[in-house]
Amino acid sequence: MALMQLIYRSQPFGFDDAMLNGILLQARRNNARDGLTGALIVRADLYLQLLEGPDAAVNDAYARIARDNRHLGVTRITASPVHERMFPAWTMRDDPAQSWLWTAAEVADGALDRASPAAVIAVFERLAQSVPA
Repeated sequence: MALMQLIYRSQPFGFDDAMLNGILLQARRNNARDGLTGALIVRADLYLQLLEGPDAAVNDAYARIARDNRHLGVTRITASPVHERMFPAWTMRDDPAQSWLWTAAEVADGALDRASPAAVIAVFERLAQSVPA
């Protein structure tokens, strides 16, 4: 089975803890069902998510997210085949955006538009190294 890794960004609409908990609950249920793993970096101005798993399941999940009214400006950053999962034990790892991530002002100024796919992947690599398998 070919594995796909997809990273996208979006802006939360109506962000609060209850909405985030609902998104995580739904994502974990759907991802477990569909054989997906990944991570979601989240704060009031930013969703940055990595999805990984079977190609069709990743694309289906991304299509659902793009239609979800809790996300604004859904933008695919990268999608490519991979040999192994970065977050094999996590149906959806969630992480509040860390200080090494772009500031809200930098995001508002287009930092993610200018970031290379490799720079965004590096964000998730750091996160993967900071969590237990």
